[in-house]
Amino acid sequence: MTGTPQISNPTLLKADDWTDYQLLDSGNGRKLERFGSQTVDRPDPQAFWMPASPIENWNADAVFSASGDDERGKWQLKSQSLPDVWRMSWRDLQFDVRRTAFRHMGVFQEHSVHWRHAMEKIQTAGRPIKLLNLFGYTGMMSLAAAAAGAEVTHLDASPKSIGYGRDNQVLSGLSDKPIRWISDDAMKFMRREVRRGNKYDAIVLDPPKFGRGPKNETWRLEENLPELLELCRETLSDEPLFITSTVYAVRLSYLALAQSLRDHLDGLGGVITAGEMVIPEAGRDVNLPTAIFARWDC
Repeated sequence: MTGTPQISNPTLLKADDWTDYQLLDSGNGRKLERFGSQTVDRPDPQAFWMPASPIENWNADAVFSASGDDERGKWQLKSQSLPDVWRMSWRDLQFDVRRTAFRHMGVFQEHSVHWRHAMEKIQTAGRPIKLLNLFGYTGMMSLAAAAAGAEVTHLDASPKSIGYGRDNQVLSGLSDKPIRWISDDAMKFMRREVRRGNKYDAIVLDPPKFGRGPKNETWRLEENLPELLELCRETLSDEPLFITSTVYAVRLSYLALAQSLRDHLDGLGGVITAGEMVIPEAGRDVNLPTAIFARWDC
C-alpha cells in the first residue's frame, strides 16, 4: 500500500475488557478503583465532575496523598497487614501489581485496548511478526504480543521495570516465548537499530512527558518525539503491520499526534486512528479520560 495515511474520525477507546479491574467511582479530582483483591483511592486531575458518592464515604483499602506538586506521595493503608504485592490477570496473562511512590500500580489498565488490537493483528497476519515495545514499563504489551505469536523486543530505561516484566513473563507461563528484555535509552537504542539495519513489523511506543535514561540521558517529549517517530519509520520492515503511540500528561491534542505520525509515515498509505483512551465507570455513563493515542494500521 502506498500514499498518504488517512486520519479517521476521532475515536474513544474504552478499556472495558477487564474482570480483575473496575473503576468504581470518580470525581472531585479523585478515582476509586478495584485492582483485583484491593481497592485504591487515587488523585486524578481530569476527574473534575461530581462523584456518584461523596468521597468521604468511599471505602478504600489504600488512599494516596500527593506531596505538593510532585507526583510522589504516600499511601495510607486501612490495615498494616495489607499485601504490598498481589496478583491480577487479563485474559490468560498473569501479573503482579503494587502500590508505588508515584501513585501507579505497576500496570496501566487502559492500555488493554492496545494489547487486544496487537494480539488480533499478530494472530491474523499469517506470517512471523517482530514487535518493538518502546518505554515498555512492566511488559504487558510485550506479554500480549508474545502470547499471540510475535518475537518481541522490550525496551525500558528502568532496570526495576524490566525485572518486573521478566517476573510477569514467568507468572504468565510464557518463559519459552521470544522476548528480549533491554534496559537502555530509547533514542540511543533506536539510532543503533537504524545503523544495524534491524527491522520491525510492529512498533508500540508510550513515551513519558519527561524521563531519564539509565545513564542519565534526558528525554523531553516535545523535543524528542519527532526524531523518535522518524527512527521508527526507518526501522519498519518492508511489510509493516502497525504503529501505536500513546501520550500522557501533556498539553497536546490527539490530532497533533496523529498528524505528526502521518508526516513520518507518508508514502506507506494505510489508516491512522486517533482519539482518547478512556476507562468506563461502573454503574453510570461516565468515562475517565487517561491519554491520547494515534495508531497507524497498514
